[in-house]
Amino acid sequence: MERNKKGHHHAHRAEADPPAEDASVQENDAAAVSEHDKPLSSKVYLRSLKELHVELVRLQQWVQHAGLKVCVLFEGRDGAGKGGTIKAITERVSPRIFRVVALPAPSERQKSQMYIQRYIPHLPAAGEVVIFDRSWYNRAGVERVMGFASESQVRDFLTATPLVEQAIIQSGVILLKYWLEVTPEEQTRRLTQRIDDGRKIWKLTGMDLKSYGRWYDYSRARDDMLQATDLPSSPWFIVRSDDKKRARLNIIKHMLEHIPYEKLPREKVKLPKRQQRGDYKEPPVPLRFIPEIY
Repeated sequence: MERNKKGHHHAHRAEADPPAEDASVQENDAAAVSEHDKPLSSKVYLRSLKELHVELVRLQQWVQHAGLKVCVLFEGRDGAGKGGTIKAITERVSPRIFRVVALPAPSERQKSQMYIQRYIPHLPAAGEVVIFDRSWYNRAGVERVMGFASESQVRDFLTATPLVEQAIIQSGVILLKYWLEVTPEEQTRRLTQRIDDGRKIWKLTGMDLKSYGRWYDYSRARDDMLQATDLPSSPWFIVRSDDKKRARLNIIKHMLEHIPYEKLPREKVKLPKRQQRGDYKEPPVPLRFIPEIY
C-alpha cells in the first residue's frame, strides 16, 4: 500500500509540472547519447578488454571441460573490422582451442563440389571454438555481387543454407553469426588508410577495389541474405562497427552471454624450486646473439 501511495504521489507531481520532468528526461537522454557517441578512450577499452579476456579464458576452460562445440561466423563489408575483432577475441586464448578459419578462393576441384562441402571439415569437434573469417556466406555476398555465382546458384544457396545450419545445430554445435555494419564514410576512411599505411596495404586487395564502388549491390545482397537466413534457430546479430573499440567489446560480451559456461575451480599454483647448477658449465662455443639495435 505504501508503494502505491508513493507511486500516486509521483504521478501527481508529474501531472502538475510535466515540462520540468520532460526537460530533465530529455537532458539525461541527450547526455547518454552524447557520451555513447564519443570515441571510447584507449584506457577504458584496454581495461574492459582485459576483463573480457579473463572471461574468454574461463570460457576456454569450460569448452574443454564440457566438450562444447562452438562455431562463430564473421561477415560484413570490406573494412568493417572483422579481422581486428577476431584478433581481439583470440589474442589471449589458445590457438589449439580457438581456431580461426579463413579459406582462400576455391580450387577447380572444390568448384565442382557441393558449395558448402569445403567448409564442413573445418566445423568444430568437441572442445573447440572455430571462428570463420568469412564463411559459406561468401556465396550470398562477394560471389553474387562480383558475378562469381549465378542468380540461380545464389537462390539455391539461400534456400539450402537454413537446412544445413539446422543440421549443424542439431549435431550439437553452438552457432553464432555476426554481421559487422559500417557506414560508407567510415569504410572510405579505413580503406584510404590502408593505402597510406605500409602495415595495412596487404589488407587492400584487388577485389576490395573492384567491390568498393558497388555499395548498394552489396546492400541488396545483404538484405536478401538476412531475409532468407535470419531465423530464430540461427539468427544474425548485427553490429554497428564505426567505433572499432566499442564493436569489439560488444561482440565479445555478446558471445560470452550466448555460450553457456561456468567458472571452473582452480588449484593454487606455486612455482617449484629450481635445481642446483651442479656440474653444468656454459658451452665454450660462442653463441650467435642478434644485434641489439633497439
